[in-house]
Amino acid sequence: VRFCATSATRDAANAADFAAGVRARLGVAPEVVSGDEEAALAWAGATRGLPGLAGPVVVLDIGGGSTELVLGSGATPDAAHSMDIGSVRMTERHLRSDPPSADEVAACVADVESALDACPVDPGAAVTLVGVAGTVTTLAAGVIGLTAYDRSATHGARLPVAQVHALCDRLVGSTAAERAQMAWLHPGRADVIAAGALVLSRVLARSRVSELVVSEADILDGIAWSLRE
Repeated sequence: VRFCATSATRDAANAADFAAGVRARLGVAPEVVSGDEEAALAWAGATRGLPGLAGPVVVLDIGGGSTELVLGSGATPDAAHSMDIGSVRMTERHLRSDPPSADEVAACVADVESALDACPVDPGAAVTLVGVAGTVTTLAAGVIGLTAYDRSATHGARLPVAQVHALCDRLVGSTAAERAQMAWLHPGRADVIAAGALVLSRVLARSRVSELVVSEADILDGIAWSLRE
């Protein structure tokens, strides 16, 4: 058994209390992985789940607390970086109105751009850009036009970047209640998807790709693979 904790536990002041509670209830000590290892696990899950991708490949993992960019061309990544610009963190930091105001959106975008400026992994280096985790798979369902979320339809989907940008703009301009009525969007994501969309749109804007490849295989799959090796 491998129990991994990521960005929220790295940041939490009471992380030791959380770890003790998990150990007491489950008998397993949670492993707080570093940002670099989180990125490597996401890479392993995404690339094994989509063999034959043209490289170099950049894997984008937008989480709640952090976002990882991972670059590579083989079985292991060549470079990885974790940034504190996840969808929940950016919502709490900037997007307090419903829908977000123009000033809030601008502040969020500036924060994301600053993090990307400092990131050693350049999305522009990608021949293939693979997106994983809930923000990307949710937007994939919206671009495809699903009436309900369907993992088999989103995995491996290739989304035209222009359509992704258009949907990102729509989500940022909507209220949480309006987003919750979108059949393909889980209501639990309605309040944070706009921030995730802003992160995604800024990464895409720095890339040279015309399509975003979607992977349903992600860090969880990478953790499972790590137990087999």
